[in-house]
Amino acid sequence: MICVMGDTHGDYSRFSHRSVKQLKKGDFLIICGDFGFVWDGSDREKAMLKKIGGKRFTTLFLAGSHDNYDLLEKYPEEELLGGRGRHICGNLFMLSSGEIFDIDGIKAFVFGGGQASDIDARIENDTWWEQELPDEERLEEGRKRLSDVGDKVDYIFTHEPPGSIAEFLDMGSSRSLPMSRLNIYFDKLKNEVGFKLWFFGKLHKNKVVPPKYAAVFDEPYIIG
Repeated sequence: MICVMGDTHGDYSRFSHRSVKQLKKGDFLIICGDFGFVWDGSDREKAMLKKIGGKRFTTLFLAGSHDNYDLLEKYPEEELLGGRGRHICGNLFMLSSGEIFDIDGIKAFVFGGGQASDIDARIENDTWWEQELPDEERLEEGRKRLSDVGDKVDYIFTHEPPGSIAEFLDMGSSRSLPMSRLNIYFDKLKNEVGFKLWFFGKLHKNKVVPPKYAAVFDEPYIIG
């Protein structure tokens, strides 16, 4: 079984949700960006990571637009579930962007990162990192991997939504969401790649957008 939820931002109480507590050995929890538990490298944080990694199920997360990329990159990339990822601790892993994974029998394309709306209030290499927004080379690598599997996967997991979906969900709001090259890239993918459902976490909403998009946050979505 796979359980999918959105940004945790270092809030351990999110692991107390009834759906998460029902996960068993061999099950997976996927967090769609802004994991937030790899942030300051403190002893308290390391203890929390050990606690998450010690759970009976496997936790997989994407990097978002509020994660410490310098710290994350200290964990070396390795082969993981048919793609590339970073082993954080125990049963806790980060999924690298632009990779295709075999997770509990499903083929999943994963792409983290994004553009934060509060970037002007943050400090480079302290609370904001250039790596948050993937470069063109990483975008091209992701597109090639999709092409290699015939432009067809079961599920897509990202932090950012496709731009057109973000605009739809933000309709009527007084705030203006910045559109980045990543949103535009995802808009192209949604028209070129076959998939059952696309999950994203950035908007902090729990809402399915028919026919095949799902904003996830604090109400986990169960696959299988």
